[in-house]
Amino acid sequence: MFYYFDPTFILVIVGIIITGIASARVNSTFRKFDQVQSQNHLSGAQAAAQILAAEGITDVTIREVRGNLTDNYNSGNKTLSLSESTYNSTSVAAIGVAAHEVGHALQHHQGYVPLKVRSGIFPLVNIGSMASFPLIIAGMLLSWNQTLINVGIWCFALVLVFQLVTLPVEFNASGRALKILSHDGLLTTDEVPMVRQVLSAAAMTYVAAVLSSLLQLLRLVLLFGGNRDRN
Repeated sequence: MFYYFDPTFILVIVGIIITGIASARVNSTFRKFDQVQSQNHLSGAQAAAQILAAEGITDVTIREVRGNLTDNYNSGNKTLSLSESTYNSTSVAAIGVAAHEVGHALQHHQGYVPLKVRSGIFPLVNIGSMASFPLIIAGMLLSWNQTLINVGIWCFALVLVFQLVTLPVEFNASGRALKILSHDGLLTTDEVPMVRQVLSAAAMTYVAAVLSSLLQLLRLVLLFGGNRDRN
């Protein structure tokens, strides 16, 4: 029964554990500081609007979307989407998350290069992520066609590249948010460290995603990358 045990599956398990821990941490940290109401009583949407106005950005639409921590900025249509847990909330956590997403709008407005790179490679990465495993399976079925398998592995590697490019984008957006909240008086000096904890926990989810994809890529290479002699 142990003959079919795949020891490389441990890498997948480790990746799942890492991402699970990161996700649990960001959720618990957000819930903790979502209970702390900001002294200025601004909602996440109001804080975002104030920051955009102060930066002279008038063409970004702010809207509410369903979900918890589903906040995002779409550079294609210049829309800042704030989740139900952020849009109307006056908590310190909500203002921090809203400011982070505004940070992406500022990146777009100022032509931040890593954001441009991420947006530019996204279509290719999207295709690669969908094609990677079908290519690998097709290569296995076609008498272990190593060329197809290798192309599939490289397609999966594009996902890792995208996630690596995402890291500076997310860290920079958080840095912008903390700087703005500190200097523009939207939060008190006691509240800014709370936001830093929320944004740091959120940033770790992106680091966890990179590690998980790296482990998955390593598994694919170990399983299929060295099997050229099977043709």
